[in-house]
Amino acid sequence: MTERTAVEAGASGGGTPAGVKGAMVEFVNELKTFRADIEQKLQAQDERMTMLDRKTAFRGRSPLSHAAEAEVPHQKAFAAYLRRGDETGMQGLAIEEKAMTSGTDAGYLAAPTISEGVQAVLRTTGSLRALANVVQVESSTYEVLMDKSDVGSGWATETNAQVETDSPQVEKISIPLHELAAMPKATQRLLDDASFDLEGWLAERIAEKFARAEANAFILGNGSDKPRGIMSVATAPNATATDAQIGTINTGAAGDFSATAPANALIDLVYALGAPYRANATFLMNSRVAGMVRKLRDGDGRYLWSDSLAAGEPARLLGYPVMISEDMPAPAGGSKSIAFGDFRQAYTIAERPDLRILRDPYSAKPHVLFYATKRVGGGVVDPRAIKMLNFAV
Repeated sequence: MTERTAVEAGASGGGTPAGVKGAMVEFVNELKTFRADIEQKLQAQDERMTMLDRKTAFRGRSPLSHAAEAEVPHQKAFAAYLRRGDETGMQGLAIEEKAMTSGTDAGYLAAPTISEGVQAVLRTTGSLRALANVVQVESSTYEVLMDKSDVGSGWATETNAQVETDSPQVEKISIPLHELAAMPKATQRLLDDASFDLEGWLAERIAEKFARAEANAFILGNGSDKPRGIMSVATAPNATATDAQIGTINTGAAGDFSATAPANALIDLVYALGAPYRANATFLMNSRVAGMVRKLRDGDGRYLWSDSLAAGEPARLLGYPVMISEDMPAPAGGSKSIAFGDFRQAYTIAERPDLRILRDPYSAKPHVLFYATKRVGGGVVDPRAIKMLNFAV
């Protein structure tokens, strides 16, 4: 009875076994040590964050980039090639990263900044490129399938047999690509000047030469080593013109508008164009013809070419926009000096997206030549979408 009483007394809190008490003391000591370690680490982290905040606030540290600048190595390598002829940086660039790789015919593909600058200038110049359908291809020829007729149709009844209708006529038109070249030059002393914007200068010079050559070819090109222009397509009076010819309307006077009712020829020109094409049609003429048209009035003395009343809207002739292209023929007897049509449907421009540049420091010393080339082609794919005004009786 005495031993049982002692055990019960210990269980009820009268005393603590020595093993349990020692374990509790050890646990408390380890907990204190763990807490001290955590507080020490938090304090060290707080000190580091405070130091970083002070550096950012007082030293003006530049922000870190969120993405890798993939174009920088290519621009540096291309600039080194243009200024010093150093090709080592360009030869090590991977084609998957838009490198300026060497082609089989020598030269390097231009940096994206130069290529995009040239394309931007070409799109903004007074060229048919601004109105035509422009496609980018990887081959040397672009083929267009034109449906020159409608699918036949007819009314069907419940009992009568269905009659076979006519099939459409599909014609394949090939547009070959030709090489367009420009060769500006600069002195080596100018290239050594680090403040000289070589890429901007080169893009401006190339774009200027390309724009003039393209604009002329898209209007007057004969298709021999250059695009085929709209003036090279066969013409005929609108009443007898076929699907392969551009219809013409006479002004009533040789080299000028008719003395009586001169505006009638322009009105006839507008409505000679099919209704599906008139919605997106544009007048095309040079500055001399535009000056003549500006003076035309209707029966009430109002100018046919009216200025726009809305900001940002161009002046319109008979409700249609006008593009000035100096490559259009000047007024003369029998000249087709005004074209009117939907040029996006009528004319297609095919081009390779790359621009190739070859540096030549030997041919014109002390100058350095930059031989730039690109491939472009063009041609009329739907003559029905264009009508021309013939300055003839």
